[in-house]
Amino acid sequence: MSAAAGPRPTRPRRTCHSVPGSSEKFLAKAPTLAADQVFFDLEDSVARSEKAAARARIIEALNTLEFPEDKTVVFRVNGTDTEFFYRDLIDVVEQAGDKLHAVMLPKVQTPGDIEMTDKLLTQIEMARGFELGRIGIEAQIEDAKGLINVEAITTASPRMETIIFGPGDYSAAIGIPITQIGGKPDGYPGDHLNYLYTKLVVAARAAGIQAIDGPYAAFKDEDGLRERTRLVRALGLDGKWSIHPAQIDVINEIFTPTREQWEKAEGMLAAYADAVAAGAGAAIFEGEMVDEANKKMAERIAGQGRAAGYAA
Repeated sequence: MSAAAGPRPTRPRRTCHSVPGSSEKFLAKAPTLAADQVFFDLEDSVARSEKAAARARIIEALNTLEFPEDKTVVFRVNGTDTEFFYRDLIDVVEQAGDKLHAVMLPKVQTPGDIEMTDKLLTQIEMARGFELGRIGIEAQIEDAKGLINVEAITTASPRMETIIFGPGDYSAAIGIPITQIGGKPDGYPGDHLNYLYTKLVVAARAAGIQAIDGPYAAFKDEDGLRERTRLVRALGLDGKWSIHPAQIDVINEIFTPTREQWEKAEGMLAAYADAVAAGAGAAIFEGEMVDEANKKMAERIAGQGRAAGYAA
């Protein structure tokens, strides 16, 4: 038995901040960060010998910390091919599932990884009396097999909320000659990940979910962070990871329309609504024709601006 189908909430995820589950200091600071989403990590940032202790710290943090209502709260389990996965999922969700918005699943290769997680979540929700299907799933694509199967992965469960690019493991798996996570190699005149980003975004949009970029590890390199963030924003992604608090404001800024962009989008929508009410199929706004296609484009920017707090 899996979760009942239904529209998923579109949660704010301009910036998704990684918080090591092994650090009490970082866990305690998480609610105060300006990131739209924080995720408590049990995977790459936690040593094998610390997995159980980190799991207990995350449970305590979820049950004791006070998060703002508009913050998305997630935790990342270890991969389904590890001995830690089942205990991560069962312990944390059983003991703190009512504090979670979603579970992040790394190194997803097939729809089966999502389906198994969905069924386990449903069993836990039934046993604990939680709302069925409320907890979402975020899936990371980190190798060639996952990318090939991404369309099936995005639609494997009604719980799916995001598809996430994992640049470090992907670069290693594909053979890209680079050691900086989120960076770019020498020798290619364009951007080496355009194909991947476009494939992820198309799969996400077809499934009605969000597409998120992974981290930029050089946290002192603000120019490099801006360059990569602008690129993925231009390609249609919805957000990006941060691994240091100093990165949060930069990413939020780039993924938020300027007030001028928002005002133009709202003006286009108002002009189009007036034209339709008058029986016309298009409007003219600031010398530009506005039809149904423009309306859809403007709605997206207007919605992002409203979510960021803009008001007329």
